[in-house]
Amino acid sequence: MAKGARYRLAYRRRREHKTDYQARRILAISDTPRFVVRVSNKLLIVQTIQSLIEGDKVLSEVTSKELFDKYGWKASGKSIQAAYLLGLIAGYKTKSQEIGKAYLDIGLKRPTKGSKVFSVVKGAIDSGLEVPCDSDVIPSPERISGKDVVEYAKNIEDPATYEKQFSAYLRKGINPESIQEHFEEVKKKIMEDWTK
Repeated sequence: MAKGARYRLAYRRRREHKTDYQARRILAISDTPRFVVRVSNKLLIVQTIQSLIEGDKVLSEVTSKELFDKYGWKASGKSIQAAYLLGLIAGYKTKSQEIGKAYLDIGLKRPTKGSKVFSVVKGAIDSGLEVPCDSDVIPSPERISGKDVVEYAKNIEDPATYEKQFSAYLRKGINPESIQEHFEEVKKKIMEDWTK
């Protein structure tokens, strides 16, 4: 290990690429809650967190499991469509606690234009939650609704390739060409559930 008067060892979580302390400090000292979006190997996790002196307090939390169990979502829990629906649920849950604004916290994930993270943000914004975000990075409405998946599925001619590409959809009993209708159906269920 390096030694010397000028050498400064970074914090352990920074060395492990888990925490960006500069960005976290700015979010932590703000009185506004953080809208935290994390992508795991199987699920998406969306939380609204308030930073307190004692530690972070989770105000609301939504995972892809809730989308499967409660609303009957049959496609992937990590797709752009699932991300939007989770953002919609998270936004309604956060607003039910009388919170109108939250700052996006994506951790060490690189902000990529049109990614799942910004699909979650679009869902939260559509629910009425104010999450400051540049409109250029949000995926297009066609991509959010699954139109690109439908077009891609229609253009595949080889049945073996089709089955390989959409094996997860077919295993769960959903036809890739009907993903737009399924998306609208689940979105309608969510909105009916939260806007009573």
